[in-house]
Amino acid sequence: MFSINARTAMSTRLTRFSVSLRTREALAAYAFLAPFMIFFSIFFLRAVVKAVEFSFYDWRLLRPSKPYIGLDNYRELLDDEIWWLALENTIKFAAMTVVGTTAVALAAAVAVIQPIRGRGFFRVLLYMPSLLSVGAVGLVWVWLLSTQFGVINYGLSFFDIRPINWLGDPDLVLPALSLTTIWWTFGFPMLIFIAGLQGIPHHLYEAAKIDGANGLQIFYRITIPLLRPTILFVTVTGFISHFQVYGQPYIMTGGGGPGRASYTVVIYLYQMAWRAFRMGYGAAVAVAIAVIMAVITAAQFVIIGRRVEY
Repeated sequence: MFSINARTAMSTRLTRFSVSLRTREALAAYAFLAPFMIFFSIFFLRAVVKAVEFSFYDWRLLRPSKPYIGLDNYRELLDDEIWWLALENTIKFAAMTVVGTTAVALAAAVAVIQPIRGRGFFRVLLYMPSLLSVGAVGLVWVWLLSTQFGVINYGLSFFDIRPINWLGDPDLVLPALSLTTIWWTFGFPMLIFIAGLQGIPHHLYEAAKIDGANGLQIFYRITIPLLRPTILFVTVTGFISHFQVYGQPYIMTGGGGPGRASYTVVIYLYQMAWRAFRMGYGAAVAVAIAVIMAVITAAQFVIIGRRVEY
């Protein structure tokens, strides 16, 4: 009887200690999260709420009054042909860049995980463009793509190809900007893919080789399916980043040229808010951009994440 009571008392004390330990751990976690949550609430959530609120007003920066106009800013946005052109350009650019960046990053990751001498050096070398600023990248690629002294056109001349006006041709400017961005940004996705590839069990590859599978079959039957969560992360974050493109077209094409062939939604937002001083309309543009990104991101989760195990 005494032994049973002692065990019961010991079990009760252990349960209380476990609950107390979990409580202390939870409090410590919340304490570490508190500074970020305060910062997030003040500088992000409040800004989002204010942007939505301002989108219902005709707020012009140089005018003190802010009359309430309801959904008029959104109606004007839907009727603006320049907005739809900017949206089309942005979606084309983001699609090309996300697909290209994902493919290049995956190929680079597969290459640098091979047991070759100096693979650490090659990883650093491939990641280095990601450390550059958008200004440096834009200026360098303007020189590389120049029709007069560009290295790329000089190389094409050996194949009897005449100089191509990459940034002056409306049909080529978006692919040129996408190529520039892929070269600049594929380093970080490459690191993500390296981590994903290293997490795939090697015995699966060994079993496939024993069964007679070749390299392509192993890649498409084992590597790609097991990398679906990584591909989902890379494509979602890449689309969110590239949909907000601003620096490359602004620096390389003078703000969306030729004409408006590289005009993007963020350039449109900047011009409406900070050149036309229409802050209320700019807020409506920002809300529309956020909604579009949320919808396309949800579609990515549905399409790519259908076979992803969370």
